[in-house]
Parts: sequence; structure tokens; C-alpha cells
Amino acid sequence: MKKKQWEIIKKCADMQPVDPLPVSLIIDSPWMPGYLGISMIDYYTIPDVWLDANLKVESDFPEIIFLPGFWAEVGMCAEPSGFGCRTRLFHDRTPMVYPVIQKMEEVDRLSLPNPLSDGFMPLMLNLYQNLEIRVNDAGHTIKVVAARGPMATAAHIIGVTEFLIGLKTNPKEAHRLMRLATDIAKNWVEAQASVLQEVEGILLLDDIVGFLGERDFLEFGHPYFTEIFSAFPEAVKLFHNDMDNPTSFKYLREWSINIFNFSHKIDLATARELVGPDICLMGNVPPLEVLVSGSPEDVRDAAKACIQKHLQTGLLLSAGGGTSPGTPGENIRALGDAARAYSFYLGKEKLE
Repeated sequence: MKKKQWEIIKKCADMQPVDPLPVSLIIDSPWMPGYLGISMIDYYTIPDVWLDANLKVESDFPEIIFLPGFWAEVGMCAEPSGFGCRTRLFHDRTPMVYPVIQKMEEVDRLSLPNPLSDGFMPLMLNLYQNLEIRVNDAGHTIKVVAARGPMATAAHIIGVTEFLIGLKTNPKEAHRLMRLATDIAKNWVEAQASVLQEVEGILLLDDIVGFLGERDFLEFGHPYFTEIFSAFPEAVKLFHNDMDNPTSFKYLREWSINIFNFSHKIDLATARELVGPDICLMGNVPPLEVLVSGSPEDVRDAAKACIQKHLQTGLLLSAGGGTSPGTPGENIRALGDAARAYSFYLGKEKLE
């Protein structure tokens, strides 16, 4: 992203008004190689391909703020690969991650990986370390680093079903697994920030938290997420969870997050009521039904409806989740067009 775009993100994080309404999208390998017509393995493994792909997307959509921006990632593989999870890479789709343990009782087999030496993580650190100067020379900056949330990592280590069952049947071992997943999230963020020069924000992504009811969330989720975000008090903190379960929403303020990307299936007004007045909402255009499958006019209509539901400060127009594979460029441009067209109405009682 450009430095002036980062200043806009900081204003959003501080709940300051921004005119026109900014548009931001979470983009990564599920969308970028397909949009550009390149191999996913090339994108992951050839530094020049990765750099050129990110620069091309920035050039194609200069009005969109992409988050985290110039993201060194290998799908969901980074943290799980450090624990020894087998991975399978493909040229035309995102990698698969296979559990390294089959039941919660095996958690004592695991040890905390070192981001400097284990799995894919050192490769991504090396990419950052060698290409940041070229990103800067092209007029961009890497301001945000990302990690999978502890529940997402834990669910990859053991499998989603076994993880959720284990919370009930083996709570002691489940807490051990959450401790490992929490520590690697913190260590991975710190390792990325240590090899980059201008990091000011962190993005944590975790959909598995959306599978939990309130009691399980408060025991197995809330304290660990609080610990991770609290470890970076000066950072702009972004959280992504696009499951359509709002159980965690009212607790997000205790994590001191600044920007929250959530499911389009949660009404904007409902989300605002639950999270309170101090967190910027990032959404809420349907990523599949509208951004992938709809027309540009559908995108503009959905964006207009979002603005109509949230006329006050604290909205970062986006997809209700990440940018899905197959999202056409014309629909991304339509999202930016809509933000500029309808920003005139912000602060009014009614959208004409």
C-alpha cells in the first residue's frame, strides 16, 4: 500500500471521518494468482512473480487499500507447517494442510516451532527481508503483518472436528494446544516485524472462533486472543472472522482491536450495536453472491445499502470476509466507484 493509504487506515482505526469513504479488501493467494492467470506455486516460490503480482494488483486498483498488503504467505500453511503438518501444493488452487495429530490426547507430542527455522516461516521471512527494499522503491510500504489466530492454527494441527470435540472431552489438553497456538501467533508476528522496517499493524485471522458458543468461547478463546492482541499495545490491530456467529462480538472491545472484518450475514447495524462505538467495521458486501457472481450494478447497489445502514463514522467499505477466488476486477472497481458516489450521503439521516 501507499503511505497515504496507511494514514487512511489509521484514521479509520481512530474512528475519524474519512472522505470519500475508503474501500479496503483482504487479498491473498486464493484470489491473486487466479485474477492474474499465474500458477499458485510460482506465486509462492518465485520472488519476482510474487512482487510483480502484488505491484500489478496495486496498479490495477489504485483506489483500493489492500490488506495486509504485500503479504508473504502460503495459504494456511505457515504456522501449521512449523508444527510438522504435512502440506500439499497445487498450481491451480490453494494448499491443503493435513493434521499432524489425530486426537487431543496426543498434544504432548507437539513442541513450539521456531519461526526462524521451522516449516515455511523462514522462507517467508527471507522473502520479506530481500524484497522489502524493492517494494519501497516501487513507492509502497509494508505496514501490516498477519498471523492465523490460535483457534485456526489449532484446528489445522488436529483437524476442525477433533478440535471442537476435544474442547469438551479433553479440556486440559485443549488448553495446552491453545497455549502452543497462542505462542506461535505472537512469535510469528514478532518474527515478521523484526525483519521489516515499517510495521505498525497486525492482522489476525480466525474463523474457528465462530464455531463456539459463549461458554466455550470465554474459556478457550477469549483469554488467548486477549493475550495476543495485548502483546502489541502500540500496533493498529485488525481482526478477521467471517463466520455468521456473533457470540464473540461483544467481547472484541476487551481485545482492544481497532478494525473488525466480519461476515456479510451479520447485519451492519447489529454488528455496530454488539461491538460498540469504538471499533471500525470493515464490510459488508457479500463476497460470493455479489462480488464474485453479481454484476457491477449489483455491487454498487450492495455498497449503497451498506452505507445506508451505517451513515456514521467507523465504516471501512469491504467484502463481508476476504476477497474470494473468481472475484472479477470490474466488480472491485465498482466497489470503489460506489464508495465515491455515495460518500456524499454520509452523515445524512436518509440515503436518497
